[in-house]
Amino acid sequence: MAGRIVKFGGVAAAAGAAYYLYAAGGDPKLAEKKLEHDIATATRRAKGEVVGREGEAKKAGAEAYESLRASAEELSAEAKAAGRKADATFDAYHQDATKKLEEARAAAAKEVNAASDKFDQKVHEGVKETKSWFGGFFGGK
Repeated sequence: MAGRIVKFGGVAAAAGAAYYLYAAGGDPKLAEKKLEHDIATATRRAKGEVVGREGEAKKAGAEAYESLRASAEELSAEAKAAGRKADATFDAYHQDATKKLEEARAAAAKEVNAASDKFDQKVHEGVKETKSWFGGFFGGK
């Protein structure tokens, strides 16, 4: 008989813990504060005293604080995720701009090289003409 009581007590405790964790959205600190608040309320009702309201108010305040803390942590996590997303977008734009800049540099270098080759070709043609003119003028070929 004592074994059954222990088993049922364990199942009831696990069910209570699961209920409070579910009600707190999975936050164990908030679940603990909700449990303490409910225990303080039950104790006050059992005693039928008004004196217990001070303790209940403290427990309610602690519960509210934990609820706000959990919300703030969630908002902080969302803000960090948004910041990481913005960083990734910025990095993508930066890489795209860098790639386009390198392509523009390569195109400009290609144009400069083509113009330089054309200029060199004209100079070489001019030199050949000059050598033939000087050669004919001075008696050479």
